[in-house]
Amino acid sequence: MIFNAKESTLHLGNLQMDYITFGSGTQPLIMIQGHNTRGLHGTAVSLAWMYRIFAKDYKVYLFDRRKNLPEDFTVRDIACDIAAAMDHLSLSHADVLGVSMGGMIAQHLAIDRPDLVRRMVLAVTMSRPNTTFEKVIGNWIRLTEQGNFKELVRNMTYLMYSKQYIKRYLPFLPLLTYLQKPRDVQRFITLSKACLTCRAYDDLDKIQCPVLVIGAKKDQIAIPEASVEMAEKLQCELYLYENLGHAAYEEAKDFNSRVYQFLKGT
Repeated sequence: MIFNAKESTLHLGNLQMDYITFGSGTQPLIMIQGHNTRGLHGTAVSLAWMYRIFAKDYKVYLFDRRKNLPEDFTVRDIACDIAAAMDHLSLSHADVLGVSMGGMIAQHLAIDRPDLVRRMVLAVTMSRPNTTFEKVIGNWIRLTEQGNFKELVRNMTYLMYSKQYIKRYLPFLPLLTYLQKPRDVQRFITLSKACLTCRAYDDLDKIQCPVLVIGAKKDQIAIPEASVEMAEKLQCELYLYENLGHAAYEEAKDFNSRVYQFLKGT
């Protein structure tokens, strides 16, 4: 189920997109990852293991951002690409998990193509930029343009993870800095700028599917208030992790099971 993880490339006109599949179920589950420095290439097995709870009941799809990125790319453009990929692969009424930037993309997908989304979880994300987020992303862009990748990865790590997590893995930080250096600097900058283009808040009432919003009270990137305002506008269920930050989806032992139970309606 997880060892059938496969990396493929979608060729659809001018759209070229890497994607990963795993799982033996029939119900499609679209996982939309957050912004990162490396992309999905080479991560099929590790992601399938991380999300193995879904492998029995779902056919899981993780779509990377398109290869040929325009400079003015937006999160809504990425949602359109995913919709095109889903149409091409005959996927509809899928369950969707969007994390961080992936949550922004998921909102636009559900707004513009409600036929594609059955149930949705939005984790550590927002429906419009806030001052904290703009400062964080602006700093990441500045560090990348300066070529200061050591400080970039360090800053991302300290903002995302809890103090306990960082203390545990501090000896590996130099290796992480090396491994997480942006694979394509201009691509990272373009996608960082795209993070600032989410403007879904005013259209949230167009989302027709059941939604669960998951946030974290110590989130220093998306901030917990963003989760609260989304849930209030959507009039949906909200869960906030008390002592975790932006990486709650990695650190919380019950994150995957919480998502699974909501998507299965249990």
